[in-house]
Amino acid sequence: MPRPFAPTYRLLAAFSLAHAGAVIGYLPFLSLLLPLKVDRLAGEARIGWLTVAVVLGAATASGANILFGWLSDRSFARGGGRRGWIAGGLVALALSFAAIAVAASPATLIVAVLAFQCAVNAVLAPMMAIMADEIPDEQRGLAGGLLAIGPPAAGAVSALLVADTGRSEAAQLALVAALTIAAVAPLLLVRRPIAAAAPLAVATAPAHRLWVASVARLLVQLAGGALSLYLLYYFQSVSDRLAPRTLAARVGTLLTLSYILPLPVAVLAGRLSDQADRRTPYLVGAAVVATLGLLLMATVPHPAAGAVGFLAYAVAAAVFLALHQAFAVRLLPDPRHRGRDLGFINLSNTVPSLLGPLLTWALATPGDFTLLLLVLAALTLAGGVLILPLRRVRAPARGAR
Repeated sequence: MPRPFAPTYRLLAAFSLAHAGAVIGYLPFLSLLLPLKVDRLAGEARIGWLTVAVVLGAATASGANILFGWLSDRSFARGGGRRGWIAGGLVALALSFAAIAVAASPATLIVAVLAFQCAVNAVLAPMMAIMADEIPDEQRGLAGGLLAIGPPAAGAVSALLVADTGRSEAAQLALVAALTIAAVAPLLLVRRPIAAAAPLAVATAPAHRLWVASVARLLVQLAGGALSLYLLYYFQSVSDRLAPRTLAARVGTLLTLSYILPLPVAVLAGRLSDQADRRTPYLVGAAVVATLGLLLMATVPHPAAGAVGFLAYAVAAAVFLALHQAFAVRLLPDPRHRGRDLGFINLSNTVPSLLGPLLTWALATPGDFTLLLLVLAALTLAGGVLILPLRRVRAPARGAR
């Protein structure tokens, strides 16, 4: 790598750490602390209140990501950059955790959760636009692969929170906020000179290509939206000889592996796609492997086959999603609206969390997930196929920077 790009590696490190910090900011809370809080406040009505919090939160997150992406575009166009929005989002995140800690009823908790979703996306939306602004295309695959650091880092924080049962709820939220701020802060200080980044220009790609790529991402994520909630039930349907507690422990181990294993694979695939200057083969290949994993789960009703199939899906889907972020940056129709358009892409992250459970409800029974898995496999493969017509989009020549 030529010397002019050497500072970018500091930016890459700060960017990947910041993204991991953002994931730490929301994943342990949504998967662990929020259900516990709802249980304490709502008791027997916890399922209904948690569903309301999740659905309204997902809708709020979708709109907030687009809004803060657009606002950061306006700041960037005026020469102010996007980092001010990230800093403001961190302050708002800390305040939202304080509101969550003092919430004394399910209704006030939901209001605080909506504020939390706005704050998190005030951090995330400008952060992902920085990837398009300041990281050169020949390093975006690596940057995308490094996004896979987030889930295992957040899983480690969740394990820490579970292990330290003596810490109060407020202290747990404060710990999550502190870790998030510490991880994101370096990105506020490290930046690539704007003169070295790709210049703002008029539209660079037809807008419909971005929408096709977003639909592809959504289709690949649908299986994750379904399986993340109902994986234990699937294994109950193929593991009737195991005690429930033993089965739950094994599923927990499997989920931990599904967070850890994608990291080295995604980083390697990202780096190889940078060197080849081609991401389409890796994206399509990942979608095919994910499809095969789902088919294995559907056609071989055995816990070992199910575990292998789920890990194959989890690793391949994580690689697809990591590289898709770098791929989508090439398809942004107008560099002046990167933040806003990446916010629209973010809908493919939030919509599966709403559609996945509906598909499960419609197609699965407690004793049979076959039809659901076959449909999810077909949708995942369709996501890979949709990438193929976009393969002709190429990055600008490196010498043009």
